[in-house]
Amino acid sequence: MLKLLPFQPSDQAIVKALILSGLEEHWGFLDESKNPDLDNIAVSYAEGTVLVAWQDDEIIGTGAFIPRSESQVEIIRMSVKKELRRQGIGRKILTELCKRASQDGYKEIILETTETWQDVIDFYLQYGFEITHYESGDVYFRMDLRKNEII
Repeated sequence: MLKLLPFQPSDQAIVKALILSGLEEHWGFLDESKNPDLDNIAVSYAEGTVLVAWQDDEIIGTGAFIPRSESQVEIIRMSVKKELRRQGIGRKILTELCKRASQDGYKEIILETTETWQDVIDFYLQYGFEITHYESGDVYFRMDLRKNEII
């Protein structure tokens, strides 16, 4: 059974490894120096919400949002263990993040991903995000929480 729980400092090493593994898979290499926020997730995202997906006694996914303004949050650090993708876990994480952002009074969610990661782009489009623009190899999305029928 899948449980979505708030990030705890004891989750640090596993969540960091999960995110870095996903980045390495997509990029084909890993430069850990480009991800200093992952060295202390609790501190880096203290203003936001970080969720950890547990199945049995194993961390299998994560996702977070951080405030960008009084009305807007940005979804970041979405990752699901490779062998468990396409089973709805990412969707459940994203739904819970959207629900919590809405409950916290935010009206809009933004996010970005790399424009060559078509599977990730398709995931967000299927969820209901709209592409706002492309810039420097990235694609940017938004969702108006007041119009979101998913949450």
